[in-house]
Order: sequence, then C-alpha cells, then structure tokens
Amino acid sequence: MRQLTGLDASFLYLETPNAPMHISGLSIYDQSTAPDGKVRFKEIIENTSRRILSMPVMTQKLLDVPMGLDHPYWVTDGAFDPEFHIRHIALPKPGDWRQLCILISRLHSRPLDRHRPLWEMYIIEGLDNVEGLPEGCFAMFSKTHHAAVDGTSGMELTTAIHDLTPDYQRTHASATIAVDSKPSTLELLLRSQVNNIRKPFHFVSVARNSVPGMAKAMAAVRRGQLSRVKDIPRTRFNGKVSPHRVFNAINVPLDDVKAIKNAAEGATVNDAAIAIVGGALRKYLQAHGELPDKSLAAMAPINVRSDKDKAGGNIVSTMTVQVRSDIEAPFERLLAVSEGSTRAKELTNAIGAKAMTDYTQFIPSMLTAQAARLASRWGLMNRISPQFNCVITNVPGPPIPLYNTGAKMVANYGTGPVQDGLGLFHVISSYCGQFVISATSCRVMMPDPEFYRQCLQESFEELRDAAAAQSVKKTAKKGRRKKAA
Repeated sequence: MRQLTGLDASFLYLETPNAPMHISGLSIYDQSTAPDGKVRFKEIIENTSRRILSMPVMTQKLLDVPMGLDHPYWVTDGAFDPEFHIRHIALPKPGDWRQLCILISRLHSRPLDRHRPLWEMYIIEGLDNVEGLPEGCFAMFSKTHHAAVDGTSGMELTTAIHDLTPDYQRTHASATIAVDSKPSTLELLLRSQVNNIRKPFHFVSVARNSVPGMAKAMAAVRRGQLSRVKDIPRTRFNGKVSPHRVFNAINVPLDDVKAIKNAAEGATVNDAAIAIVGGALRKYLQAHGELPDKSLAAMAPINVRSDKDKAGGNIVSTMTVQVRSDIEAPFERLLAVSEGSTRAKELTNAIGAKAMTDYTQFIPSMLTAQAARLASRWGLMNRISPQFNCVITNVPGPPIPLYNTGAKMVANYGTGPVQDGLGLFHVISSYCGQFVISATSCRVMMPDPEFYRQCLQESFEELRDAAAAQSVKKTAKKGRRKKAA
C-alpha cells in the first residue's frame, strides 16, 4: 500500500464531471510484421496483461481516507481483470482519419472508473481509409489517470508493452500479484492524524530550502535581471469546458523541424514547436476575429524526475512561455520564442523547479476537491485573470521502431486533459523521424478541429520555408566573407 503524493492526488481533486484528468496515447500498428502476419485480440490481452504486472499502479485501486482527511492510497486487492480494461472496437466504414479523430475524442471524454485500476485500452480496427497507412493497420488508444502517471512515467509503460523486434513469442506464463491487507477505517484515520501532525515540520523544512531562492529570484525580477510573463490575454480557451472533446494532429518530418531550429542560433526543437503552435493560434483566432494584441502564453510542464525517482506518478513542475502569437513573421516569431524560453528557464532555475513540486504535498485534500467543484459550478474561471491560454508538453519518443505483439508501430500521438480555464492541450512527440503535434480541446471552444489542424500545418510550412530562406542567406553571407578574405 502506497500513499499518493500531493501532486498526484491533486489530479483527483481537480477532476470534475466535465473535466476528466487522464492522459492518453494513440498508437497505430502494421500487423503485417507479426509472426503470422496477423495479430489476434486474445494475444494482445495476454501480452499486455503479463507485461504490466511489473508496474504496480496498473493493478492497484484507489483507497480514500474517510472524510477526505488525507491523500488517498494505492492498494492491490488481487481482483485485477485485464479483460475489463482492454477492449476491442472498430471504426464504421469507410474508416478514415476524421472518423478516427471523432472516436478518439469520444473515448477521451469519458472518465475512468475510480473503483478499478485507473486505466483503459482500446484496440481499434477498420482503419482502411486512413491516408498513408499500410493495409490492415489497427490502433491502440490507452487512457491512464494523471494521478498515476506523467509524461515521463507514461513512457515507461510504453516501453513495458513493446519490443525492439517483431519476434513475439506467445507465452502462458503467469505472475502473481502481492495483495495488500486492507486497513480498517480506524487505521486510516490514525495514519491521517500522524501525517497531519508531521506536515507542519515538513513544511518548515521545505520552506527553509526554497524560500531563500524564491526571495532572490523575486529580487532579481524587481531589478529587471529576470522577467516573468504577465498581462496574459483572455481567449475562448479560458472559460468553462463542456464534457465533450475534440482531437486532431499533424505529422511532419523531424529533420524539417531540426532544420528550423538550426536556422536560429540557440533555438531548440521545443522552441520550434512552440513557434508553430503560436502561428497556428494566431491564424485560428484571427480567422474567428478574436486575435488579441498581446501574445498568448502556454503552460510548459518540466520533468524534474531524477535517476533515483523510479516510481510512477508525477514529478513535474511548470514554466510559462509566450507563444508569440502577436508576431506575424514566422522566423521573427521563432527568435522571440527562443529568447522568451531562455528567460522563462532562467526564472524557473532561480526559483527551483523541484522546490515548487515539493509544496504540492501540502495541498489540503477535502478543501481542494470542494473548491474545484464549486469553481466549475459557478464558472469562476470566466471571472479571474488567466494564467495560461493552453498547455504545450514535450514527450520525446524513441528514434527506433517499436513492436507490440509483433506488430510494428507506424505512428504515435498523444492527448491530454483540458479543464476550466485551460481548454487547449498540445502534446509534442517524436517517433522514428516523425514529429507530431497533437491537439485536444473542448468541442464548444473548438467546434472546428480540422481547421485548427490546417492552421498547424500551414504554420509549420511557413516556418520551414522562412527558416530555409534564412539558412540560404547565412550561407551566401559566409561565401562572400570567404571571397573577401
């Protein structure tokens, strides 16, 4: 039995009927590489259920503390049923990309059952008319609650259920699951009392280590040595979300994105992705007559997991970055994003990203859950100044092919939770030379996800062409210097 951290538990407390807090992944596979040229659903169940037994969070349930007096616990009761979690469905004909996106949106909008381990997996057939896919492909859509995993620990799950070669040997080997003895109500109440007595002392320890750094950082902000993003404009993505979701994505060559970042000195692949999103948001809001004069800002999660942090859950912090939607010229936008990202990292480093994560342990359980429900019911996000306009999270994938039950993964996408005040979530990922920007939003806020996909594609192409032109200028300038010498 293991207690959730304050950060892990916060994703439970912040969950509302309109805002499920799970993260999801969509992978597409070519089953022609499997030993028999075909993968059977029964084999996927056997293979997956056997491999995830090594990850406790996939077989554990939540155990709430009475009256919400402390954070919940993960417990194993031995009643794990893989056939409940792994499901088999198919797209109706013709089975194209639009239909797949609609299905993923519907599956992603449904909350997970808190009485069972917090994950589901859907095997989807019928992808016959998805452009660019080999014949006979199937998809795997997996949902896992954010209380159980973050982007990095989610990649560990991906590693666990995949191989590096198509050689898949069917096995009937079984593994035993250690069952926890369920504590009594009195024991849970006693544990909560002990934890609540310890918290003030722990808080003093955390504050002692973090307050000096925060004070120095704030002093540097006042002196102008560091800067923080402020005056964030309100957009359609900063209101109350509906229970409905939309999903879409673009898939472009990773080499093109690397060429973009190489054209701007000091820029990163992440800067290029943010600049692409900034350009897409500019196009989208401008088309709707809603483009603010000031730049939109994104929440960018930061992985602060150390080599010693091997457990699942969340070990992340965040920083605020401007997407520079206020700049029309693509390459100038990239330069501004790169400069702003550098400043954001300097501020985050000065404060201490890990220190901010430590403070989440002191989140009050019962009050936080009640506050989230009341804020949603009363629409408070429509009345307060926004802190962000969207989320942009970067989860790099493997550069080599992966195989599941012998089938080769040919594409990989991600979806994330949207919530009141933050109704647009981007997942940046890569796999085998592909670079993917996936977008999840509320259907009321974004009724036209295909148009937003078009905005992302056009923003990428404009930035690619602008970066190529800049590289040509640099090369020509170097050539003139050599001749002059």
